[in-house]
Amino acid sequence: MNSAVCVYIGEQIARYGFGSGHPFGTDRMDAFWEEAQRQGVANLVSVRDPVLAQQADLELFHTADYVSQVMRQSKTGDGFLDYGDTPAFKGVYEAAAHVVGSTLDATDRIMNGQCRRAFVPIAGLHHARRDRAGGFCVFNDCGIVIAALRKKYGLKKIAYVDIDAHHGDGVFYGYEDDPDLVFADMHEDGRFLYPGTGHSDETGIGAAKGTKLNLPLLPESDDTTFFQNWSRIEDFLNAQQPEFIILQCGADSVTGDPITHMQFSSAAHGHAASRLCHLAESYGHGRVLATGGGGYNRKNIGKAWCAVVQSLVDAPIDGT
Repeated sequence: MNSAVCVYIGEQIARYGFGSGHPFGTDRMDAFWEEAQRQGVANLVSVRDPVLAQQADLELFHTADYVSQVMRQSKTGDGFLDYGDTPAFKGVYEAAAHVVGSTLDATDRIMNGQCRRAFVPIAGLHHARRDRAGGFCVFNDCGIVIAALRKKYGLKKIAYVDIDAHHGDGVFYGYEDDPDLVFADMHEDGRFLYPGTGHSDETGIGAAKGTKLNLPLLPESDDTTFFQNWSRIEDFLNAQQPEFIILQCGADSVTGDPITHMQFSSAAHGHAASRLCHLAESYGHGRVLATGGGGYNRKNIGKAWCAVVQSLVDAPIDGT
């Protein structure tokens, strides 16, 4: 067991899913964890139980009206929480709040030195906006973590890096005018894939202009394209020297996903996690929180997320 890396596993986050036939099913966590056990990666980490977020945590990013809406629809399980992608189900509030609570607990453990790095597989719900759901995402745990790091720990400059096939629009537009949120997102071009955003000229607004890097890639982009563009992300982060790094490592950018057109391999995900750990160590803090994000091919989920966790484990800790 490596106490330097915490991984969150439990039925409370596994329940975050939308039923039989929906791409975001409730079997996704198990697909990862079974592969982690098969590879032996599960033996290299400290396994933590999911944690329930409080309503006040959710309202660090989301409007009170929206949180109340989710509570109401969670009791009946009726209707959609957006325009048709994200159905309500009985208990959706509790499931989504466990996703948030687990990412917040991981953040606290990193900040308090109880672990150096962490991975939450059912997390990285990057499409949820402040006042609505979107793209299978009810509460935006990444957006909430950013707000919590500011409020609870007084951090200023935080980096959010996203290699999911879909643009992280909920995080981007939630912090589009925030000059201290360093945003770097490599994704399938919005002309071909939901949510249709994340164009290269979207670099932030007002005082935040130039603090956001969107790298839209053509469908069928492979590892060659990934590695050609990854250096731009490293250069971008090095210019900002963030105090905490969040990685959204959606496995839907791996070849063979049923709803996207990207052709990365799990090596891209492992490389991203490894390099972000090295950068965080070079900045003097080592803080990296990885979230699973999307991914709808179960084999890809297992391989890509195991590559991420293996990198979190293998990356050296500065001074040791």
